[in-house]
Amino acid sequence: MTAYDIIDAKKRGMALSEEQIRFFVRGIADGSVSDVQIAAFCMAVLLRGMTDGECFVLTDAMTRSGEVAPRPNFTGICADKHSTGGVSDSTTLVLVPVLCALGVRCAKYSGRGLGHTGGTLDKLESFKGFNVNLSAEQFERQVEKIGGAVAGQTNSTVPADKRMYAVRDVTATVDSIPLIASSVMSKKLASFADVILLDVKYGDGAFMHSPADAEKLARLMVSIGRKAGRKMCAAVTCMDSPLGDSIGCNAEVREAVAVLKGKKNDLAKLSLFHCEKLASLALGISEAEARARAEESIASGAALKKLAEIVEAQGGDVRAVYDESLLPLAKHCEVIRAPGSGRLKISALALGKACCALGGGRQKEGDEIDHSVAILLKRRAGDPVQEGETVAEVYYNKREEDALASARGAFEIVQTYEPQPLVYSYIGEED
Repeated sequence: MTAYDIIDAKKRGMALSEEQIRFFVRGIADGSVSDVQIAAFCMAVLLRGMTDGECFVLTDAMTRSGEVAPRPNFTGICADKHSTGGVSDSTTLVLVPVLCALGVRCAKYSGRGLGHTGGTLDKLESFKGFNVNLSAEQFERQVEKIGGAVAGQTNSTVPADKRMYAVRDVTATVDSIPLIASSVMSKKLASFADVILLDVKYGDGAFMHSPADAEKLARLMVSIGRKAGRKMCAAVTCMDSPLGDSIGCNAEVREAVAVLKGKKNDLAKLSLFHCEKLASLALGISEAEARARAEESIASGAALKKLAEIVEAQGGDVRAVYDESLLPLAKHCEVIRAPGSGRLKISALALGKACCALGGGRQKEGDEIDHSVAILLKRRAGDPVQEGETVAEVYYNKREEDALASARGAFEIVQTYEPQPLVYSYIGEED
């Protein structure tokens, strides 16, 4: 058996055997398969597809290419949530403390931002000193002691996926549904979460542009997780316009704290939707009761207190939870005004790219992020506006004309606006 034979078989549309897939993944991990061969394999999968069975074996092989965290001995259900990425999506910063306040342990491994999508780890580092590089032992102890932890996975976790993704990123094969599913789920299955919710985005600011493709991806990932013995659910959600009212690390942390203090908007709505589903599955209670408990944890201040505990436990400046001046915005501000009168249409992708180009995001792996760069929405998509009315404010330290032009171009005036539902579909335990 050779890598060449496996690539050739997939190129011809043949289903690969378990032995072939595991052989190829071992070669990715140990370096015996070259980057060129990985690229050819990924392109063959993109063009020819994979069966659900092949996807499961590929996911399992990538999961086992590195360290897999064993289930700890402590009692209680551990939950995790994964989003496929978007703009102003800070649901993790709301969801984790709410669930912890309800007694649901959260073992949350997150990632960094790249391109127009923000990363949870970058946002948490807005709390000065916050340590996202916990060892497996530190991560487990914190989940046991205070109910939750949010950290990055170690270099020894899913090394085959890390190498494959680096190749996919430069060979136009990122948008393969089987490869997306196996990449996401290999990282989720390397953790010890018992219940996993997947938030699969579609629309202007998402990798999946159509809800049908997003649902196809969601169902495949749910199927993989269930075959691995996890409780799974998934929501297909819209990312045509930014989820929250703030874009940029410090600004998004400010907004997440505001939601934990009772602010109502789409970020709050989707965060509570996810809390309702996860708490219901983890605690064995009705969704209505789970929703009521989640709302009470915010009203009572318990969820905000839990965020402070997590920040403090991971070395962050806990004062910033209660004092937003410690999460400053950049020194220069440009006001964006409505280019006409009518209904407002907002491009999540354009604003995400603008924030990134101003330094608030990462254009390539390893770039430093300016946490103070921000775009604050003053009006939401679908709102009626008058020409010249303020629709957003852009905060920056280094002026980039192309980025500012992109931000201005994100706002369009239409006469009729038909919003997509925030949650397009939900795949529950019975589905």
